[in-house]
Amino acid sequence: MFQETPIFSRLVAERGNIVAEVRGEADRIRRDLARVMPWAVSSDVPVHPSQDRPRG
Repeated sequence: MFQETPIFSRLVAERGNIVAEVRGEADRIRRDLARVMPWAVSSDVPVHPSQDRPRG
């Protein structure tokens, strides 16, 4: 994805790996969503169809 830089390594050491934590939470939420709304996760149907409507 990207190469870690010294500043990123320092931030991870100081603050934790926020990117990995967010990715883990997103995966957990997707699994939960698949459990309660399997049609939304397994199809191309957007979870929030109102966001995909043309504006105007």
